[in-house]
Amino acid sequence: MSISEEAMLFLEEHIPDLAAIAVKQAYWQALASGSSVLMCEGENLVEIHPDGTKRIIKKLPPPVPMIKGLRLTIDT
Repeated sequence: MSISEEAMLFLEEHIPDLAAIAVKQAYWQALASGSSVLMCEGENLVEIHPDGTKRIIKKLPPPVPMIKGLRLTIDT
């Protein structure tokens, strides 16, 4: 099955919206199933429980500025 170029461009334009909706749905499904979720809130990694309580797990490092085409390596 093939789709037209116009249809493909339309779908590609909506990928960020669809991704945001999927993340929000997964968040609520996890809480509804009784699981906690990890979220970034400001400078902190926070665990959110189904009852609404929050626990700071740790302070996150500052974001790394990215330049298009820059390659980073992570030493292990």
